[in-house]
Amino acid sequence: MSAIMQDMQYFITPPHQCSYLDNRSARMVFTDPARRIDTQTLSELSRQGFRRSGDFIYRPECRHCRQCLSARVPVARFMLNRGFRRILSRNQDIRLIWRPTGQAGEAHYQLYERYINERHADGDMFPPSREQFDRFLLQGAADSFFIELWLQDTLIGCATCDVLDDGLSAVYTFFDPDLPVRSLGTFAILTQIEWARRHGLHYVYLGYWVPESPKMRYKSRFLPLEILLEGQWQRLTRQLSAAEHAELVQLLSRHENITDYRRLR
Repeated sequence: MSAIMQDMQYFITPPHQCSYLDNRSARMVFTDPARRIDTQTLSELSRQGFRRSGDFIYRPECRHCRQCLSARVPVARFMLNRGFRRILSRNQDIRLIWRPTGQAGEAHYQLYERYINERHADGDMFPPSREQFDRFLLQGAADSFFIELWLQDTLIGCATCDVLDDGLSAVYTFFDPDLPVRSLGTFAILTQIEWARRHGLHYVYLGYWVPESPKMRYKSRFLPLEILLEGQWQRLTRQLSAAEHAELVQLLSRHENITDYRRLR
């Protein structure tokens, strides 16, 4: 364990309803919210599987479940497939603007509110509020910015990013829910990968890939994908078949050591 990790003070939440899987409880280990986290510390925590949500930096610590796998894209090895190329072509008319999160205005919040109301009304972020928006996306970041997606004079998407010493952390993306044909969530990730590539960064951290959750399976399309297993980053180089995917879920459920799960390669 690094000196940074040893110097941190950690807490754990009581069991609560899992945000990803129905009928599951979850617990989170989190760092002291009162401690200001610099870029170096956030980077090391990210390499150990932690995520940032405002001032709250956490990692799942569920005794009977290991479905939340930290995932990151190795930028230099990422290859555009045919589907990704179609999405980029479909969105050639989008204009990108980079803006510090501290400059967020009413347009950002209104888009966020629409997105939560229409896409996540059954989630723990509903109902949205301006206080929630500020606390979740504007507070706690040492070096954070928006990648804004503009269609003419209308803000249609926004990816919140943290800059790390080895990559970019994709904190949260929200977009116009009435434009599904554009695949704006995927387009935002592709944009972040390209931004990291241009700036010489090694990874884009995508948060948690939850193999058992249909909502999270899209992350496994960004190949190669590295996932954190037993404290080691392992590389997934191809799409798993349905049978292999089911096998992985079962291995995680049984708490078997899968550090050398060869079928990931």
